[in-house]
Amino acid sequence: MFNLRFTKDYVLHTLNAKNRHGLHSPFVYRLVDTVVYDLEPKNVYREIEKLRHGLLNDTRSITLTDPITGAYTSKKISLVATETLRISKIDQLLHRLAAFLKPANMLEISACPGITSLYLHYGAPKANFYAWEEYTETFEIAQDTFKKAAVADINLITGSHDKTLLRLKNALDRLDFVLINSGHEKKQALKYFELCLPAAHEKTLFVVDGIYQNKGMTEAWNKIKAHPKVTVTVDLFWIGLVFFKKGQAREDFKIKF
Repeated sequence: MFNLRFTKDYVLHTLNAKNRHGLHSPFVYRLVDTVVYDLEPKNVYREIEKLRHGLLNDTRSITLTDPITGAYTSKKISLVATETLRISKIDQLLHRLAAFLKPANMLEISACPGITSLYLHYGAPKANFYAWEEYTETFEIAQDTFKKAAVADINLITGSHDKTLLRLKNALDRLDFVLINSGHEKKQALKYFELCLPAAHEKTLFVVDGIYQNKGMTEAWNKIKAHPKVTVTVDLFWIGLVFFKKGQAREDFKIKF
């Protein structure tokens, strides 16, 4: 279905966003110039994209349980992948961000179907990387993706937000890189942001997915930008980057991507 609001937001973003020229922040200029606009193809992209193609053509079915009603629904893996995969250029940017920042601890919130996880892992292979997926059925899709990639050192975990994710966050006193995928729900996005915030430090990056996906997510993004601990944000339309750098002038950037 054609989404008029989303299209309008995209047009407005394109008209108002900058490229690397005209940026007065040395940190943001370097980030945009060397990471965001590094569009050279890399061998790892090709290998992961083969797995993406496989997921989008996987005719196997899984049984999903509605978390509210408890009803069972059968769905093809190809459809689950279509609904959850990001576009390739965003996954590849996340890979470059991880490679640029070299985080020691990474957390991905909502890992299914595992393609983004692989991009992050190959970007920062030495990181202590936790990928959380709430539901067992979709957890198994990500698990299968990692197996096909012969990757065994991503800590893939499943369980409820209130128990598993909270316990994991409490075990990690510092988070260097956090990818927040809330299923494009405002309440969940803000909950995950607040949950991870105590472990953030001045070199931490939070990535918020789908910031223009709907009205609620845009409201969540604006609230995150206004948080007193946030100093720099970079709005790339598809995702938002959140930094907590001390001594940095508070500023919000919109960048064409």
